Amino acid sequence: MNQPNPSKTEEFISSNIVWHTASVTRHAIAQQRNHRSSILWFTGLSGSGKSTLANATNYELFRRGIATYVLDGDNVRHGLCQDLGFSDSDRVENIRRIGEVAKLFVDAGVVVITAFVSPFQIDRQKARELVAENDFVEIYCAADLKVCESRDPKGLYAKARAGKIPDFTGISSPYEAPENPELCVDTDSQNLTECVAQIINYLENNGILNE
Repeated sequence: MNQPNPSKTEEFISSNIVWHTASVTRHAIAQQRNHRSSILWFTGLSGSGKSTLANATNYELFRRGIATYVLDGDNVRHGLCQDLGFSDSDRVENIRRIGEVAKLFVDAGVVVITAFVSPFQIDRQKARELVAENDFVEIYCAADLKVCESRDPKGLYAKARAGKIPDFTGISSPYEAPENPELCVDTDSQNLTECVAQIINYLENNGILNE
């Protein structure tokens, strides 16, 4: 039985698939909803407060009538990324998929909030490059490793230290902190209310939200 030729398949796809332009533009949606769409990309170590802060930010935006959706690292592994593990290559694919999904939400006029460790700078940069320059807000949840370990809400650090979880970011796999994020939120010293206020203030000052 003849096996398919990958190069032939790619050639067929590239020559027979076209992009269909939507009848309702992103600009029209923004005018109707009175806010811009964007990606709020929360990154940081496990236990740094990404999911907590992402959901608190989501609640505040919802309270203001903003169309939002949260893509959480654990949740997407129940479906979209359930076939992926935690090797470097799987982490790369995980973030690639999330970036593409987040872009669709931006096209739909939604402020999409992502909460992923996303440990590699190059993968976060690729996600950033999927949208316009001002549509990607990288939010670094800065917390010392010792603080994250002391929180350890899922008991993951203890398991990683015991050798039960391989390739665990911060212990046996590296985390590359953002070099120039739009926001650096110090979840060590600031409480949740202060962190959310810092984010909302940025969104207002940069035209994503109307004051």
